[in-house]
Amino acid sequence: MATILDKILTRTRTDLAAREATVPQSRQEALAATTPPARDFTGALRPENRDEGTPLALIAEVKRASPSAGPIAEAADPVGVATIYDAAGAQCVSVLTDGPFFGGSLDDLKAVRSAIDRPVLRKDFIVSRYQLAEARAAGADAVLLIAECLPGDELAVLHAAAGEYGLHTLIELYEPENMPRVAALAAAAPERTSIGVNNRDLRTFTVDLEHSLKLVADCPAGVTFVSESGIRTRKEIDRLAAAGVGAVLIGETLMRAPDSAAKVRELVGG
Repeated sequence: MATILDKILTRTRTDLAAREATVPQSRQEALAATTPPARDFTGALRPENRDEGTPLALIAEVKRASPSAGPIAEAADPVGVATIYDAAGAQCVSVLTDGPFFGGSLDDLKAVRSAIDRPVLRKDFIVSRYQLAEARAAGADAVLLIAECLPGDELAVLHAAAGEYGLHTLIELYEPENMPRVAALAAAAPERTSIGVNNRDLRTFTVDLEHSLKLVADCPAGVTFVSESGIRTRKEIDRLAAAGVGAVLIGETLMRAPDSAAKVRELVGG
């Protein structure tokens, strides 16, 4: 039986083919070439670039909906949300650009990139070079690459291609057996690569914070380890930081908060 991830990837490839038929690769390449250089997403997560007393770095996410949570904040203004995150002290902002399952778009990313000075991550299910050109043309400073979506040498190929565009990468994994190939790529290019461990199993969408705590020891020295999904409290943040986690990516908790700025300060304030 097809998993949720299988359904997402099938729809991603269908939509991608339609976009490629409308705007050819050559056009995306030309647009990407005229975009200002990417901002330092990877460097922004490092301890020396955080305020004193901050336990770890925060990638704050603009997220309207998800397959697991359903609608979260469908009418949210991405610029308004990102501006709040920026003012509250998030080191980077993630923008979900998948439409069918998460309610996002590349227009959201473009608007956020124009409104704030923080590095911006394109969060999507990237399976082709075309999407990298799209991301750079839209102003993304970094992209998410998911190991479970990119078997064999596909991950290494797209990671190298991202570097050609000047994009930083957050390489995400869930399955521990993917850590060796992810760690090798990150260790070879630590200046533009971070490792993310998703606490949510993308096949079943169940969440377990212990997943990050088990895998952080396998992160290469000099590479930032990012814990993703299911993080809600300062106690969890402190526990992750004590284990060596360098950053967290948080979306739903911030999007549901009555005061997202206060929530940012509660979670990662010094």
